[in-house]
Amino acid sequence: MSAPLRAGLIGAGAMGRNHARILGQLDGVDFVAISDPALEAGLFGADVVPDVESLIALGIDYAVVACPTSLHEEVGLALASAGVHALIEKPLASTVEGAARLEKAFGDAGLIGGVGHIERYNPSLQALRAKLEEGELGQIYQVVTRRQGPFPHRIADVGVVKDLATHDIDIASFVTGESYLDISARTVTKSGRPHEDMVAAVGTLSGDIIVSHLVNWLSPMKERCTVITGERGAYVADTLTADLTFHRNATVALDWDALSAFRGVAEGDVTRFAIPKREPLLVEHETFRDAVLGQDTDIVTLAQGRRTVEVAQAMIDSADGGGQRVDLA
Repeated sequence: MSAPLRAGLIGAGAMGRNHARILGQLDGVDFVAISDPALEAGLFGADVVPDVESLIALGIDYAVVACPTSLHEEVGLALASAGVHALIEKPLASTVEGAARLEKAFGDAGLIGGVGHIERYNPSLQALRAKLEEGELGQIYQVVTRRQGPFPHRIADVGVVKDLATHDIDIASFVTGESYLDISARTVTKSGRPHEDMVAAVGTLSGDIIVSHLVNWLSPMKERCTVITGERGAYVADTLTADLTFHRNATVALDWDALSAFRGVAEGDVTRFAIPKREPLLVEHETFRDAVLGQDTDIVTLAQGRRTVEVAQAMIDSADGGGQRVDLA
């Protein structure tokens, strides 16, 4: 048996504490310490150190970066300079330029860098991607996502586009295997903060796919839904319940003249799939751990994370320009 990997955590806020919980139980990993100036006692067996330099000095193999987005670039570059692999929470950086610098630093150093787009590891989306790859939907026409809920008081340095819409940007590319060609968006700011609270965006993916995203933290209800419509029907992934449902196009003839005159599709069978439901954050950590060990795993790469920041910034630029289309090809 090889020695366990030595891992550290930077940031012990709401998401950081979840990372700490997983690191404390992850097979093949020794959770060494946490760097967070506001933390007085350790979590899940890990010590507390005052800064990133102290964490690096402990001889860690990799770190999870869960500090505020505005600090991702500074912290990530310090880790890359020290030869430490890193899983950096989404979004990769607060700016496109910062994301590109992180991608280059880890690439030049030959290190594993990943981005914590946890939704990729949701069982419903993993199953959806597999079914689309197998061609079960036929040609894909449209991707629609809805991500709505109350205001998260943990977020202070970015708006809803970079905090939440980055999930949906990544999801659309992940499940379809296609990239964004253009995007248009409108935003509103209602909470009194300097950042946007709601975004409605529409765009085009390669493969002639329409994409739309409705994202906000102004809603009293919580919704996390991805709908993929294609030539054979529609898949609906609910990432709150991790359920995947397929609505098949009807193939039976319609006897009602008023409906049979419509040259479209009709309701067919509805199937909800029984899929294994493991915790997405645990799967994300296992995948990154295995990548550090040299295995070929499907992590969210820094290049993919940088592209997501580019699309998010294009949404903001479009909204600032009155909703004009921004080309991304």
